[in-house]
Amino acid sequence: MCHFTATKLDHNLKLKGCCLSEISCEVLGTALKNNPTNLKELDMSWNKIQDFGFIHLRGFLESPDCRLQTLRLVNCSLSDISCEVLGTVLKSNPTNLTELDLSWNEIKDSGVLHLSDFLESPDCRLQTLRLEDCSLSKISCDALVKALKSNRPHLTELDLRYNNLQSSNVQQLQDLVKSPNCKLQTLRWEGRSW
Repeated sequence: MCHFTATKLDHNLKLKGCCLSEISCEVLGTALKNNPTNLKELDMSWNKIQDFGFIHLRGFLESPDCRLQTLRLVNCSLSDISCEVLGTVLKSNPTNLTELDLSWNEIKDSGVLHLSDFLESPDCRLQTLRLEDCSLSKISCDALVKALKSNRPHLTELDLRYNNLQSSNVQQLQDLVKSPNCKLQTLRWEGRSW
């Protein structure tokens, strides 16, 4: 098992591929919640923290002292349960989060539906959302379209590659990229970029 010590943290904390588990998340979550920091970027990608591990970070994300702008959780064995927690936390606690990467997790359509509530919130500042290989379908595309139309969010980049989506599934998202009333500038799906 890997060990780490949370002392004085810089603006970035990168723990990518560090053999972290639920226990590590519990220690980290407690440290971040009890010791307010200027942490702007947290990368825990390629660790099997799973849903129970992510839930330990909830206290930190809910804290009014949280200044996090970038959260990367690529390939962390997360499911729609983590998305439900994350969506609830972000919607209830206005955040500075501008970049969220949940790629290579089995969050599925139900996970995106939980996140879409946050995207519809007037407090949402998210600019980049990456959901590569998350087992998504047209249902997710429709939910994202609804969110992007409802509140004119700040989202400028959306990555949906490797979800086996058809052109017809993402047509409305492509239309939004072309719309002057939408801030979405970049849409990636199945290796294509618009």
